[in-house]
Amino acid sequence: MWVADGWQDFALLDAGEGEKLERWGQYVVRRPDPQAIWPRALGKQDWEQVDAWYHRSASGGGHWEYRRRVPEMWQIGYRDLRFHIKLTGFKHTGLFPEQAVNWDWASKHIRHVGKGVQVLNLFAYTGGATVACAAAGADVVHLDASKGMTQMARENIAASGLADRKVRYIVDDAVKFVEREIRRGNRYQGIVLDPPSFGRGKAGEVWSIERDLMPYLKRVKQLLDSRPLFVIVNTYASGISRYAIENIMRILWGEQRLQITSSEIGLPVQARQGVYLPAGYTIRMASGQ
Repeated sequence: MWVADGWQDFALLDAGEGEKLERWGQYVVRRPDPQAIWPRALGKQDWEQVDAWYHRSASGGGHWEYRRRVPEMWQIGYRDLRFHIKLTGFKHTGLFPEQAVNWDWASKHIRHVGKGVQVLNLFAYTGGATVACAAAGADVVHLDASKGMTQMARENIAASGLADRKVRYIVDDAVKFVEREIRRGNRYQGIVLDPPSFGRGKAGEVWSIERDLMPYLKRVKQLLDSRPLFVIVNTYASGISRYAIENIMRILWGEQRLQITSSEIGLPVQARQGVYLPAGYTIRMASGQ
């Protein structure tokens, strides 16, 4: 497992019995997590001394119970980067801390080359990878279908002191955008994508990772520079093995002899030494630099 253990402003305090207990800066949050199927380490008092607790409803969805005053938005840091945290109605916080392992990996490859690396971040959410790649010196195209998430990415870039970096923000359908970029002849040295397992577009388009990932990656391949630096594919889809996506990438890029690796990614559980919470998986392809 690739473990995101470099955090100071975030900690997974405990996990178990279908929930996780997290510290985001100075605020402690309790949320559901279906992967945490083992017993909790901390006692009932620790689990109830929280600032916000997300409760699932029997009919679907859920709501936050605020036990102390929590701001609408606050900041946390990772190394030299800054991110806004916001509790959403879908239990999310606006950031996936396990992705720090991919931020660090991409940044290392960008810094090895220096300035001028062109990176495309697809399904980019609030821009964790966008911020990290821009900080490492890359020019980034940030693409997400949500205007609100893209605005948070802008705010994260500004909070990290990177407002002068070359970042292009686009609110669009990821499939349609890639098709247009192919026609334009644009190319990128690095591509990051975090596709959902299932999704619906504004015009009624339906995305299914099992059906659509292979043809989508075939299009994405056409956007990769003739001297590529890296490709990162991350997913939380539990119904498809990471080796299946590895196979797709080996078939598509096999002739270029790029190094392909994959692993689950996760977070260390502070209350239990040697225990890690799984949080999806990542497939990486690199030039070997």
